[in-house]
Amino acid sequence: MKTTVICSGGLDSVSLAHMIAREHTLTRLISFDYGQRHRKELDFAALCAARLAVPHQVIDMRAIGAALTGSALTSDIDVPDGHYEEETMRVTVVPNRNAIMLTIAFGVAAAAGDDAVAAAVHGGDHFIYPDCRPDFTDRFNAMQRAALDGYADVRLFVPFVHGSKADIVTVGARYGTRFDQTWSCYKGGAAHCGRCGTCVERREAFDIAGIDDPTQYADDGFWREAVARKAATDIGGR
Repeated sequence: MKTTVICSGGLDSVSLAHMIAREHTLTRLISFDYGQRHRKELDFAALCAARLAVPHQVIDMRAIGAALTGSALTSDIDVPDGHYEEETMRVTVVPNRNAIMLTIAFGVAAAAGDDAVAAAVHGGDHFIYPDCRPDFTDRFNAMQRAALDGYADVRLFVPFVHGSKADIVTVGARYGTRFDQTWSCYKGGAAHCGRCGTCVERREAFDIAGIDDPTQYADDGFWREAVARKAATDIGGR
């Protein structure tokens, strides 16, 4: 299965790229510059492409990203600290981001004669991002098959959509992913902050998977506090 992988440079998509390279035919990585404050993630996507010896295409979406206002990832809004599944993380939603990126990737894959577009959306994304949920990916796949009917047969491959971040860490380790050469932090500083939702989720995932986390965090202990606070909130809400 000739497959294009959408790769942000994060742990999830880089692990997916390594899996596809081993199990299928990885044709290219596509990344998107949408004006994200953590655009340094694109450098890690480039490292992944070089490591796997495939082309890396960066699509310039900065003009589109500038119009998708109101997100802490693209606007002058503080990225909140805390667990990924806390209500405060909704400020990190970039409206329709995945739908836009997937549509472009499908066009590129169809033009290149690929069989699939792979994306690393997973179960942990469902609470915050509507365009990461199984209902969306199923309907998007059907829409694209209709859009390309008679021209190309490209399907959406989302092997992690029902899994957890810890599951991805386990898969990534199995396929030799260089976790130290991935970037997750939404704040885009010199090192992972250890406090934003993606840092907390990343650190928690390694702990659940029982795999050593090579990431250097500016605050290496905050994740336990955030996880405990989220658990207490869940119990209090029942």
